[in-house]
Amino acid sequence: MATRIWLEQLEELIAHGAQVVEVLPADDYAPAHLPGALNLPLRTLDKQQASVLDRTRPVVVYCWDSL
Repeated sequence: MATRIWLEQLEELIAHGAQVVEVLPADDYAPAHLPGALNLPLRTLDKQQASVLDRTRPVVVYCWDSL
């Protein structure tokens, strides 16, 4: 289940080994993404692309939303 977190929580998760994944399209990811984040666009995400993730570490998924 998804849980909304704040920047301080994200920093703590990263400090403890979490992986950050941005699911934005590549055109949106390129100009402004979180440092160290992987880009795995949601529209094209499949098992092969997800295989780059370390299954032993938590994953934080980020998607910019203007709402």
